[in-house]
Amino acid sequence: MALLIRKTPDTTEKLEILSQDSRYDLACACATRDDEHRRRSKDDKWVYPVVLPNGGSTYLFKTLLSNVCVNNCKYCPLRVGSDARRCGLAPEELTRVFLNYYRARRVSGLFLSSAVSDSPDATMERINRTALILRRMHFRGYIHLKIIPGASDAAIRQSIALASAVSLNIEAPGEEYFKQLSTTKNYTRDIIRPLQLISRLTAKGSVFNRVKQTTQFVVGASNETDKDIMQSAWKLYKESGLDRIYFSAYQRGAGAPDLPGERSRETNSDLLMREHRLYQVDWLIRKYGFRVDEIPLEAGGRLSLMCDPKEMWAKAHPEFFPVNVNRDAEGRLLRVPGLGQVMVERILAARNSGIRIRSLADLGKETKVLAKAKNYVIF
Repeated sequence: MALLIRKTPDTTEKLEILSQDSRYDLACACATRDDEHRRRSKDDKWVYPVVLPNGGSTYLFKTLLSNVCVNNCKYCPLRVGSDARRCGLAPEELTRVFLNYYRARRVSGLFLSSAVSDSPDATMERINRTALILRRMHFRGYIHLKIIPGASDAAIRQSIALASAVSLNIEAPGEEYFKQLSTTKNYTRDIIRPLQLISRLTAKGSVFNRVKQTTQFVVGASNETDKDIMQSAWKLYKESGLDRIYFSAYQRGAGAPDLPGERSRETNSDLLMREHRLYQVDWLIRKYGFRVDEIPLEAGGRLSLMCDPKEMWAKAHPEFFPVNVNRDAEGRLLRVPGLGQVMVERILAARNSGIRIRSLADLGKETKVLAKAKNYVIF
């Protein structure tokens, strides 16, 4: 009987594997535009269209350096002992391929992460060395580096000195939930303390204040509630000054059998809608002036899967309406279901030009979203 010999993958095959595995990390993109973070270009699996923390958009070369992992994060398909095809790239190998894409103007930057193939600092050394090679070759573009949980202060400082943005994923809203996800990482030592260090190093007035900081929650893996995530996220915004927080729906079947999320009655569709609702709440808090305690919740501290949170708030506060499109301030307009930031800016521009708005039709084509406003406004 002939033996089946699996050949060692070449660079292209490694990128196929590693870029596919990098999809579990969303902390360089966002879900506020038709789940943009879940799309990739059709021809190149490692080229991602993304929205950056500052609101701009670009294409990033997004991959892992390695998917070999010593951690047992139960939600992660790459956890130690799982059935994954393992491989890795050398920093020199990755920089060569990236620069080919950059010089061809197919990407403008790099998003680089890695599984923890040995110690946190050894993994960070390879991540940082990749960025260092690029900077020494006079690449001045966008580089987003993942901070590995448990990395030393020195490794974190080097990443911040090299990067345009950094992220360390918090994953769970508190130690109680985090312990259900991993026994190889310590929540306070490996997650919270480094997050606080990054915040200090990138704060206003610091040498590295140009560097953006983001993080990510896994939604539904530990049976946490939406209220838990919202409160934890709001605390991070207020106390740590994060530029963006991202949410990634746990997909059942990807994790360990004893993970709480695997025993939940939630479907994958439910979890994706929870992710979407959390992004809507994040937008209401960051852009529309809502407080976290104003967000309507259903029983069990969950956001409604059937109705968006702004519309839920409007239904619960009839005394706030109607809002006068031609007279009321921006803050009141932004609380109207169906009126987003772009539409409100259009209304204010028309008013500043002396134009009187007489109906929704004056605002543009009446979409399904805009139609929501008709029950809440007067002209």
